[in-house]
Amino acid sequence: MSIRVLVLYGGKSTEREVSIRSGKAIASALRSKGYDVVEHDFQNELESIIKKTLPDVVFIALHGKFGEDGTVQAVLELYGIPYTGSSFFASALCMNKLFTKFMFREIDVKTPSFTYFKKDNALSYSYASELLGNKTLVVKPNDQGSTIGVTIVEDENSYNLGLAKAFELSEMVLVEDYIKGTEITVAIIGNYPDIHVLPIIEIVPAHEFYDYESKYTPLMSKHIIPARINSYQKNLAEEYGRRIYKEFGLRDFARIDMIANKDDVYVLEVNTIPGFTETSLVPDAAKAENISFEDLVDFILQEALQRKR
Repeated sequence: MSIRVLVLYGGKSTEREVSIRSGKAIASALRSKGYDVVEHDFQNELESIIKKTLPDVVFIALHGKFGEDGTVQAVLELYGIPYTGSSFFASALCMNKLFTKFMFREIDVKTPSFTYFKKDNALSYSYASELLGNKTLVVKPNDQGSTIGVTIVEDENSYNLGLAKAFELSEMVLVEDYIKGTEITVAIIGNYPDIHVLPIIEIVPAHEFYDYESKYTPLMSKHIIPARINSYQKNLAEEYGRRIYKEFGLRDFARIDMIANKDDVYVLEVNTIPGFTETSLVPDAAKAENISFEDLVDFILQEALQRKR
């Protein structure tokens, strides 16, 4: 009897369109491997779709809020249905950029200096730049993915515009020191202690940084494998990746974004359900090790099924 897989994609977050592309690619790969696949554009009615489809396992391809943030994972835990990716707790932790930054500090992982606030006690540009020791700052909403709502600012006007954009998406805003360097990403698959770090990718975006358009528009960014960083940076990035994967309790697959600067590495954020589109990084990193897209998707699903067994 074939294994029935429910692939959840779409959702209601700002990353809906990317999620649909990821989910459809995953569903196609699973069908090629002989699974009985049911696709579902998720609209927050999980109980009814579970009762209707009776899946053996759920492949979560939801990005952003109401999918990557632990909400769906928590419901599936209640039903006792295995699902791909990290637990509801680890998912919620990684979706909250502020908690993630605090965790980086706890486990001795370097991350750009930062401050945070809500709208009613927002810091001025002059105070934030003095506090962080840089006139160039990064303004970001606390709980969005795919660099949605992120702005690099260099003066009071751009700072205020950046705050307005970020507050439209989140109650809490982070302001970070801007670290200029090589953008890299570390993809990891498996379950601790049996985890595998895929080749590090250097990202060269068409824009100033790896924003939403650069991520999901073909030819808007280059993925260079292996990344053009020195051996110390490479070893440090891999060490940070392994440490985060272990200490955050990540499962099956994840992608950790970093900046390599001079002889140092700074971790930016953790993606528990990274994109699986034709321009996505994790499939590209796997391809560099001759792991096909279909085999990668099958591996992730099998890791989830192990928890049922």
